[in-house]
Amino acid sequence: MLISTRGRYALRIMIDLAKHGSEKFTPLKTIAGRQGISLKYVGRIIPELSNAGLIEGMQGKGGGYRLCRKPSEYTVGEILRLTEGNLAPVSCLACDENTCEKRETCATLDMWKEFHRVINNHLDSITLNSLISNSAQIENILPC
Repeated sequence: MLISTRGRYALRIMIDLAKHGSEKFTPLKTIAGRQGISLKYVGRIIPELSNAGLIEGMQGKGGGYRLCRKPSEYTVGEILRLTEGNLAPVSCLACDENTCEKRETCATLDMWKEFHRVINNHLDSITLNSLISNSAQIENILPC
């Protein structure tokens, strides 16, 4: 499983909104500038986050985007599954039902299932709030 730029950038956008957000809306240009992501690329990811109800937007003066929930209520797993799709390490686990012709005799299937479970559990245990806390600790330790 390889997380694409889209997934990584979606996480960065969500972390940025969580870290700098409040009740105010943050313009796309501000998010893009702080994250060093092109405005065009941010503009392609934002609708997906908005349509899924993770963020909300407002147009016009004072407009932009903000989180719909508290940072502690978002998980990395939720965000990555939205942008990446299923996080299955092998194609036979990507669907609800495994239709692989070798599923009955596959010596590695249980290993892949456990790996998939561990990855999902791990990513679902990490919240935006915990990522913000970790980055704040690092910023306090490292010189500018």
